[in-house]
Amino acid sequence: MPEAMINGTSIYYQIDGSDDAPVLLMSNSLGTNLHMWDRQVEDFTKSFRLVRYDSRGHGKSGAPDGAYSIEMLANDALGLLDHLGIEKANYCGLSKGGMIGQWMAANAPSRFNRMVLANTSAYMPKGATTWEDRVNMIMDGGMKAGVDMITNIWFTENFQADDPEAILKVRDMILTTPPIGYCGCCWAIAAMDNRDSNKSVPVPVLVIIGEHDVATPPDHGAAIADAIPGATSVTLDGAHLSNIEDTAGFNKAVLEFLKDG
Repeated sequence: MPEAMINGTSIYYQIDGSDDAPVLLMSNSLGTNLHMWDRQVEDFTKSFRLVRYDSRGHGKSGAPDGAYSIEMLANDALGLLDHLGIEKANYCGLSKGGMIGQWMAANAPSRFNRMVLANTSAYMPKGATTWEDRVNMIMDGGMKAGVDMITNIWFTENFQADDPEAILKVRDMILTTPPIGYCGCCWAIAAMDNRDSNKSVPVPVLVIIGEHDVATPPDHGAAIADAIPGATSVTLDGAHLSNIEDTAGFNKAVLEFLKDG
């Protein structure tokens, strides 16, 4: 099993594509694993060596107890590049993966050529339901306590009706996420604030926004694009997991942006 011991935690990863192709590192959302990117593999491996991994607390990676931080999760990603001997890569992260990408773009820009930050936020203000409420729900009832809520937030009603197979696959990823790891990442998101550091990011960035995204609303993506010098943005049809709900639009936007570099 391809795994690396990074910062005291086992990180599971998978590599697809030619060894000679430029590297594209992909980072999953909260509550999923590397298979959330399955709809990208065929298109992306035509041009890139695709490195997908399960974030700390997710999938087949280790899930240590306690609160994580975005910096910790970013150092896992950088440690994986070091483990694989990859000096510089492109990057695509969605939601939590995009939060990690923002931190790395500001703090380790020399490691990246171009970055795609999809369906993400620089800062998550507290709403009617706080992250503490989410953690308590999951720790009391397990992932099954949150799977319906999460699925309904992530996808439009039309997509849920049109592609039940995709929804079942995502629900399985949610249900098999270790509650301790999920909650550790919830605390990382709750404490995150990339707003000031985004203003000095030197890496070329594409921000992908979901038109119907309620988890990381369109104005959150627009704020990231406005803050990062030279960043561009594209709005896709669909909600939070736009790489699944609008696969064709997502793949086209990412590949056109990365090939420009």
